[in-house]
Amino acid sequence: MRKTTILIAALACMSVSCQESLEERCEREAREYTSKKCPAPIGEGMTIDSMTFDRATHTLHYYYTLSGNMDNADIVNDANVYGVLLEQVKNATSVKDYKDAGYSFAYTYHSAKDKGKVICEVKYGPKDYR
Repeated sequence: MRKTTILIAALACMSVSCQESLEERCEREAREYTSKKCPAPIGEGMTIDSMTFDRATHTLHYYYTLSGNMDNADIVNDANVYGVLLEQVKNATSVKDYKDAGYSFAYTYHSAKDKGKVICEVKYGPKDYR
């Protein structure tokens, strides 16, 4: 009986110590996604470069590079990027836990032809997607 109690207590301690916070999970998932899947083409003229998580602001940040016809600020601005991305955030089930926790989501699009130039940048907080 004593051995069983000790075993149960040890397993309980191990399960508690192995749990990660939502912040830790988000940070880990962003890091793993970036290392395993980036850079990756998303569509014609669009590549996802990385994903990061900022603990201080609770922001999941996606970084993209636009090339070809998409590498044009006028075209991007005419495409209602803000509204399209907001609908994607609202409908995304993969980040439900983060939305429930009130995290923010940011998207930065860089130019392929003009290195370092930001074509478009948007950020959504809980007031936007709820």
